[in-house]
Amino acid sequence: MTQDRKQVGERGEGIALSFLKKNKFKILAKNYTCRYGEIDIIARDRNNILSFLEVKTRTSQSYGAPQEAVHPRKQAQISRVALEFIQRYNLENYPARFDVIAIELSPAGHAITLIQNAFDLTFP
Repeated sequence: MTQDRKQVGERGEGIALSFLKKNKFKILAKNYTCRYGEIDIIARDRNNILSFLEVKTRTSQSYGAPQEAVHPRKQAQISRVALEFIQRYNLENYPARFDVIAIELSPAGHAITLIQNAFDLTFP
């Protein structure tokens, strides 16, 4: 990953965290990593639903909308990491979902789209 892409991703995650806090999400983990991979943000919404969030940030539509980058292989990876997190912290009895935060950056600012229940538990 080039430094520019890494900076865009970090900026997007910062925007996503601010958005989530403003919308009363409680952040439980950032960049949670285990042997199966990583989840950008794990939070609880105002209804106490566990949300596993993938943040995708784009500076243009050249490669499509940000959310289109959460393809089936990525969904399967996120699913595995989420199950590991749930088991590690004994959260089996809590409702959970997979969300995507799509961020589009432009010289004029940014646009944020929160897609709740973006996909179901997925395995290849």
